[in-house]
Amino acid sequence: MLSRRLMLGAVLAVTTSTGAWAQGNTGPIRIATAGPMTGQYAAFGSQMRAGAEQAVADINARGGVMGRQLVLEIGDDACDPRQAVSVANQLSSRGVRFVAGHFCSGSSIPASKVYAEEGVLQISPASTNPRFTDEGGWNTFRTCGRDDQQGQVAGRYIADNFKGKKVAILHDNSAYGKGLADETKKALNAAGTQETLYAAYTPGERDYNALVSRLKGAAIDVVYVGGYHTEAGLILRQAKEQGMNLTLIGGDALVTNEFWQITGAAGEGTLMTFSSDPRKRASAAEVVQRFRAKNIDPEGYVLYTYAAIQIWAQAAAKVNSLDPKRIAEAMKTQGPWQTVLGEISFDRKGDVTVPDYVFYVWKNGAYSEM
Repeated sequence: MLSRRLMLGAVLAVTTSTGAWAQGNTGPIRIATAGPMTGQYAAFGSQMRAGAEQAVADINARGGVMGRQLVLEIGDDACDPRQAVSVANQLSSRGVRFVAGHFCSGSSIPASKVYAEEGVLQISPASTNPRFTDEGGWNTFRTCGRDDQQGQVAGRYIADNFKGKKVAILHDNSAYGKGLADETKKALNAAGTQETLYAAYTPGERDYNALVSRLKGAAIDVVYVGGYHTEAGLILRQAKEQGMNLTLIGGDALVTNEFWQITGAAGEGTLMTFSSDPRKRASAAEVVQRFRAKNIDPEGYVLYTYAAIQIWAQAAAKVNSLDPKRIAEAMKTQGPWQTVLGEISFDRKGDVTVPDYVFYVWKNGAYSEM
């Protein structure tokens, strides 16, 4: 946490900024994206940064927000909850009033408390744990779905398509990973299938052969992983190296080409849940072309971050104010908002009203919708 003096500075910055808005300040508007810009999940931070930078460039090219240009701040939380709180305090002290972030639910949840106190509106493009909005304040929104929605899709699919197979459910004990694994287990059990093994693993390790031996000893056919692509990829690769012929199924944290870089051919046939491919939506066509002209594949959460900034900008323009609480109320009541993802509306919690989780399969080094 910041010192009392720095916290006072942050409060003064908020007060000064609010007064400036009331007087029609024509200076730049500071917004931010925050996520794992470094560390083992940095691939997702890169996705968020690419989406945010392009959104800001496009909005500024059209005249900005209420005639003012946007300036983008970047916050690096490395998916660490304590670092996320520090980043939230730093961004607040610099006068940022909107954050497209964070990525990991374990970061978004504690950061949201800081933002709520400091008057910062937060739209996460990726944090799916239900607690983020269930326990959130006036300021919490997301452009993605929730784990209880994603888990229902995964659990039912496993029950319907792997009848008679032995299923293991693994998780990394993170807010995202355990939350998703538990929701998938709940749906699987409700559909009449009981998993053979339920276990946690330690994220960040390189050797999961002991865990793989447990899977092999239990003759597991299907492994559902609630966690991130780095560990899921290693577990799968090491299982195949031990001669196991299993199917790995994961969630939206596998939507990065880095997964295949870890697994190689062992990743063939891996399944995962994610929303229908935003790169193929008509609403994203022009923006996707701009990304590809820069040799950027707008995969994963690139367009979800872009959409978060679009919505905030539209809502600010609609209420003709930068007051975060007025913008937040407009976001919940004056949609739908036109985005690269299509039309988005929010419920009173800040969740999207129409989540659309589907299954993807990895083949020949790329993932595609089934």
